[in-house]
Amino acid sequence: MKKLNVGILGPGTVGGGAYEILTKNKDVIEKRTGVSVEVFKLLTRRPRPEFPAELLTDDPDDILNNPDVNVVVETMGGIQPATSFMLQAMKNGKHVVTANKAAVAANYEELTGAALENEVKFLFEASVGGGIPVLTAIQNALSGNNFLEVMGIVNGTTNYILTKMTEDGADYKDVLKDAQAKGFAEADPTADVEGIDAANKLCILTALLFDKYIAPSDIPTTGISQITGTDIAAAAEEGCKIKLIAHATLKDGQVSCSVAPEKIPNSHPLAGVSNEFNAVYITGDMVGEVMFYGKGAGALPTGSAIVGDIISIAKEIK
Repeated sequence: MKKLNVGILGPGTVGGGAYEILTKNKDVIEKRTGVSVEVFKLLTRRPRPEFPAELLTDDPDDILNNPDVNVVVETMGGIQPATSFMLQAMKNGKHVVTANKAAVAANYEELTGAALENEVKFLFEASVGGGIPVLTAIQNALSGNNFLEVMGIVNGTTNYILTKMTEDGADYKDVLKDAQAKGFAEADPTADVEGIDAANKLCILTALLFDKYIAPSDIPTTGISQITGTDIAAAAEEGCKIKLIAHATLKDGQVSCSVAPEKIPNSHPLAGVSNEFNAVYITGDMVGEVMFYGKGAGALPTGSAIVGDIISIAKEIK
């Protein structure tokens, strides 16, 4: 039986989730791929007693330059050194899987180009929508379509805040504190509440849907920090809910995109997406309107998407 050795850069929440799935579901993965997928090394800067000591290393070269490693999983976060590590891995003939939307969005063309040049796979399903398999669907099941529009609730923090403001009449600052206490929001929530995270994800969606790379810095972006109860009440009177929407359309050959709070009619499927859940609503010229819904973050949902990409590589190797 063929063997696929996996090195994980950064076994934190998401990387740890991928490790858990690869180890707990090893038998089912082997049965479905015909390949033995093994976690070979874990790169960490601090002691991690929850993992076998023999797997841990603090030297990136133990993974990036190790000929025994076939797939590198990057779950460090941040743009650097994550991007440099991924490029190095691909230059060394290793397939790369990542959940890092910031790095993918900032360096999309360089990373995808490196994969082509080095004849390896660069997969990033987990970078948009956590466990929702939307990117795979765009590139496979829906690839016979000309895509016309995408609307996404792609940030669980902002959706949780807006849900509580809508359903409970809570104040923005109070709900933000609650979200931070529950782990839905970071201590510094700027990237989420100001729409930066959603812009990164829209950049990736736009590149795949419309074959056009638009840098996150070029996407008009407005967050939710200025939304008030008055705004929400006014939207309700119009039969709408306010949602932070990552929105892109193709018209007359031109792509227009934005991230901003939008009034969504209560009859629209996106209006029913609540709390920390995500959804991506896509319109294709043949399939019509389809929506992908699920948990947009978390160790196991996001880890599930990472493992799905690894399985895709394993099947191709087989």
